[in-house]
Amino acid sequence: MNQAADAELAIETKSLTKIYGSGNTEVVAMRDACMKVARGEVVALLGPSGSGKSTFLTAVGLINPPTSGQVFIRGQLILDADQAQVNLRSFRRQHIGFVFQKSNLIPFLSAIENVQIAIELNGQSSRVARQSAQKLLDDLGVGDRADNRPSMLSGGQQQRVAVARALANNPSIILADEPTAALDSHRGRQVMELFAQVAHEHGAGVIVVTHDHRALDVFDTTYEMEDGRMFQPTHSQPN
Repeated sequence: MNQAADAELAIETKSLTKIYGSGNTEVVAMRDACMKVARGEVVALLGPSGSGKSTFLTAVGLINPPTSGQVFIRGQLILDADQAQVNLRSFRRQHIGFVFQKSNLIPFLSAIENVQIAIELNGQSSRVARQSAQKLLDDLGVGDRADNRPSMLSGGQQQRVAVARALANNPSIILADEPTAALDSHRGRQVMELFAQVAHEHGAGVIVVTHDHRALDVFDTTYEMEDGRMFQPTHSQPN
């Protein structure tokens, strides 16, 4: 792939491997995981519990670096397990958005304050941050609940606020770990469709770890993991 084509990729991983322990206690949690996610593409990552999905997600998210392998974001080598890493926390805060199974909203802050604080952490003034936070909530259909605390929101509304927070700094990639596990099928599908909308409208690469097979038609591409190995089913080629 040439350099111009590389730049069209939001995410590329090469041979990500994660090994815990050594000798008789060695456990290979992930082996040679390779994935390409284009800008504006939303990808589902499937697999049973313990297959390596969360290990992969935390490696791509620069939270739990791999034992070996590389992570490229928008064509730039960000992580090489064979080299010393610097400023991963700063890069992660500016370029990667996270959404988890639980919304993890700060309970004593309102919806808008939960989003606003993420923007302020990157150096924006309170006034600009609040305006940006309100726009994100409006775009995601919960602008009218901006002043409500999380306890006053439904599970689906909380996840929409969490997605707004993930988008706070216009990230290159969004990583979601079982974001619909606590939702019913209708609300779960709405959240999955929201990720597709975010990917397409914001040009972000989105990876969603999920056990929910009911909304796979929402995704552009599907990968699976089993026993630490990643593969792309033949029936799931990019659109």
